[in-house]
Amino acid sequence: MLVFALATSALLFPLLKQPLRERVTRRWSQLLMTVCGVRIVMEGAPVLKGPVMWAVNHVSWIDIFILNSCRTTCFIAKSEIRNWPVIGWLVASVGTVFIERGQRHAISRVSKAILEQFGQNACVGLFPEGTTTDGMDMRSLHSSLFEPPIRAMVPVQPVALVFTVKGQRSGAIAFVGEQTLVNNIWHLLSSRGVKVNVRFLPPVNQYGVPVDASRTEVASQVRMAIVHELKQEV
Repeated sequence: MLVFALATSALLFPLLKQPLRERVTRRWSQLLMTVCGVRIVMEGAPVLKGPVMWAVNHVSWIDIFILNSCRTTCFIAKSEIRNWPVIGWLVASVGTVFIERGQRHAISRVSKAILEQFGQNACVGLFPEGTTTDGMDMRSLHSSLFEPPIRAMVPVQPVALVFTVKGQRSGAIAFVGEQTLVNNIWHLLSSRGVKVNVRFLPPVNQYGVPVDASRTEVASQVRMAIVHELKQEV
């Protein structure tokens, strides 16, 4: 799977038109999650056409491929991911925009890239916590990157990733702490009964409608919606 993906990204993607690239990305992501033993269950009404920002709680490196299984998505991710072996290359190949934390110019550059993606009717994925958690709760959110969809009047749709292992809520496969990427992959491949419910919640705003809220208020609405889902029984 990995060799095929690397070859496709390097040799075929430059030759393919965007719609076909998106189909290949979506199908490959679905196959990768099947190989990893992750069952994906979509719930709710995802925005599948037109520009949208999916604001998602962050649990693991597989979050990117889970969401790409639903709709091809351009993600905003920390720059360190680009240096991960193999996974970093694959994440970059699906259009991820990397942000250098602590750099003054980073937010402006990434905001411009987000607006360009919206102009192409793309889905932009944002992990506003800025780091991974065990998936049982959600940290406070960084609100700065909610400014582009507010300015462009593009929907912000909260998405809750609810992980279970053998029918029970679990943070066992979360990529957190001092665990290495290789150890996390090994643990995932050794696990059984892994399922993620991808819960698409109502957008906090509508396309083309001015947003009468600050980016901080939008971030708060997103967090409350996702936390509510994370606290529900499976």
